[in-house]
Amino acid sequence: MISVTELRAGIVFEEKGQIYQVLSYEHIKMGRGSANIKVKVKNLLSGATINKSFISGARVNNIDLIKKDLQFLYKDPSARASTELSRMSSGQGLAYFMDPGNFEQVSISLSKLSGHEFLKEGDNFSLSFYNNEPLSLNLPSKIKFKVLETGPSVRGNTATNVFKDAILENGIKTKVPLFIKTGDSISIDTKTGAYTEKA
Repeated sequence: MISVTELRAGIVFEEKGQIYQVLSYEHIKMGRGSANIKVKVKNLLSGATINKSFISGARVNNIDLIKKDLQFLYKDPSARASTELSRMSSGQGLAYFMDPGNFEQVSISLSKLSGHEFLKEGDNFSLSFYNNEPLSLNLPSKIKFKVLETGPSVRGNTATNVFKDAILENGIKTKVPLFIKTGDSISIDTKTGAYTEKA
């Protein structure tokens, strides 16, 4: 167990049968009274993001997740989860991954995969597991995509403050600078979905 004063972004803990990952932490001192700890957490079983408050001195069960690099195969938006942990999740649809070492396939509910729109078939991604159940997707800060469709490029225009619409190879819609053309590779920020640079 750990004190709630030790909770920081990224730490995973269990409370009342639910598994949470800390997104942000705030320590609030209340005059003469005890301090309050406020954390924004993501429920790794349901995918929901909530705020929780604890009094200073409270303790929670910290847990260690195992991270595995798996190859993303495909998404099936109509599939339904069959595992016990996945049934607790309200979302529909599954993403399928394969362990490149033993070729074993793993499915995880799309509702648990924050950022699943950035998955690219054939690429490897890190997933966090608890008790052999996949819980969450750990995306890199940037991912490279090919531009599938965009308006004509403006020759000689390298300004990056004027943007046009683009559709990327996995269906993501974003804005790109005028000099980007169909077939170019670009990097996308996985937190915002915004263009960062030509790759």
